[in-house]
Amino acid sequence: MRTIVVGAGPAGLMASARSAICGNEVILIDRNEKPGKKLYITGKGRCNFTNACPPKDFLESVVTNPKFLYGALFSFTPKDAIDLIENNGIKTKVERGNRAFPLSDKASDITKAIFKYATDNGVKFVSETVLSISKQSDTFNITTNKQIYESESVILCCGGLSYPTTGSTGDGYNFAQNFGHKIVKQRPALVPILLKTSVKSLEGLSLKNVRATIKNYSLFGEMLFTANGVSGPIILSLSSLACSGQIKGEKLYIDLKPALDGITLDKRVLSDFAKFKNKQLKNALGELLPKRLIPFIISYCGIDGEKSVNNISKEERNKLVVAIKNLEFVIDTLDDIKHAIVTAGGVDVTQVNPKTMESKLVKGLYFAGEMLDIDALTGGYNIQIALSTGYMAGNATGRKIND
Repeated sequence: MRTIVVGAGPAGLMASARSAICGNEVILIDRNEKPGKKLYITGKGRCNFTNACPPKDFLESVVTNPKFLYGALFSFTPKDAIDLIENNGIKTKVERGNRAFPLSDKASDITKAIFKYATDNGVKFVSETVLSISKQSDTFNITTNKQIYESESVILCCGGLSYPTTGSTGDGYNFAQNFGHKIVKQRPALVPILLKTSVKSLEGLSLKNVRATIKNYSLFGEMLFTANGVSGPIILSLSSLACSGQIKGEKLYIDLKPALDGITLDKRVLSDFAKFKNKQLKNALGELLPKRLIPFIISYCGIDGEKSVNNISKEERNKLVVAIKNLEFVIDTLDDIKHAIVTAGGVDVTQVNPKTMESKLVKGLYFAGEMLDIDALTGGYNIQIALSTGYMAGNATGRKIND
């Protein structure tokens, strides 16, 4: 039997490998000359390929349709993903927050390992663009820019709409719709947030150990300022958790000193003022705040930075404490989906069998990875989702697993 897999990201590489292990002839088709193009830019080029936590904990970080993922994640776990990479010649490491990376910090090593896993099991990779997919009786016809393939099964792993330069152009959604599948409206997930408040002066400033809050969602960790907004791990996760609906005009609050309550912070400010009693306010906050943030905070509070700390009133000091604990920004919108790490939305999972990833509408048609309406927080979760769903889809194309 022949299986055609469309898309050579982590889901497609895994699905093709597993289908080949089942004894199928497998052709993996991707418009790019090399597989795994999007993997090369993940994790700032380091590729955080999974999160090494137990599956039960993992599911708590899945934002959309975690129940659908249950079987797939327990069938191919984060530990399995690490073992697969290690067994294919790439050493790994686990960092803070259970984030797993290649020891080399080179994303290309992850692609190399999964591609090796596929080709060692007989997968044939071709660089072609799929133009259309149709089905007659029990046979699929896959038309590319070079030829027409026939197969008994097709696994669509075409990715979403984020980073279209890597080949994720949304073609897979069109193929799915042509077979009658409902597509949940796509939106950016894990994406920078744009602010109405001007933060140009803070561009590039990274903040660690802060707490960011939008609506009822609050996360502790690292963030950074962009030319017109905010990004970084906790902001990206908040974009998925809190920003699925209308967010224009909502407030983002940053607690710069979450380890200190207001009273303790006030005592700290008084201590610094006593230490730098002969200095101007703009020169007296260097041990409390990053240097680049000081003028922004002073302006935010409406205090004259030229003032000596001896002349700062209790009211002004209180404004300073409130600003440090509750720095407020007005949200404009999410950044464009082409800048999102992943795409939320996609093939409606109610029309997909969670045990096999097979379409409930079309026998022999399977989905895996970002095409499905599943997304998770930042931290390696989304690549693991691609691997786990690819694993299930590939296995399901075979009559027998020959491990």
